[in-house]
Amino acid sequence: MPEITVKIGGRAYEVACQSGEEPFLEGAAAMLDAEAETLAGQAGRLPESRMLLMAGLMLADKTAGVDERLRAQEAELADLRAKIAALESAEPPEPERVEVPVIPNVVLNSMAEFAARAEALAQMTEDKARESEAVNQR
Repeated sequence: MPEITVKIGGRAYEVACQSGEEPFLEGAAAMLDAEAETLAGQAGRLPESRMLLMAGLMLADKTAGVDERLRAQEAELADLRAKIAALESAEPPEPERVEVPVIPNVVLNSMAEFAARAEALAQMTEDKARESEAVNQR
């Protein structure tokens, strides 16, 4: 079982851990050290047991807050999953009837008449252009 030295609140401690868990233990010690440094900055030099107790309590408080937020997020996730399941299993809504306005025949006839006049004018213009070309080529 490996032993590593961790520093917490400026003091060194020898701690044993399972093989391969050294990085996790070092990370936990770093978190505890950060809390101990905060305490030392606020209260000055504390007895070792008091410093470790207070730092541990501060970490426990943070952990409790994270746990509370996690439970709230898990509850929200469960609620959203239930809503999704309900939507997926629900019958599709009845199709809505949408009425599209019909263009009156009078308007259609007028548009057809305009189109015919435009085509006739275009044809007349093309005929005059051909005549003009023929005169210019002579």
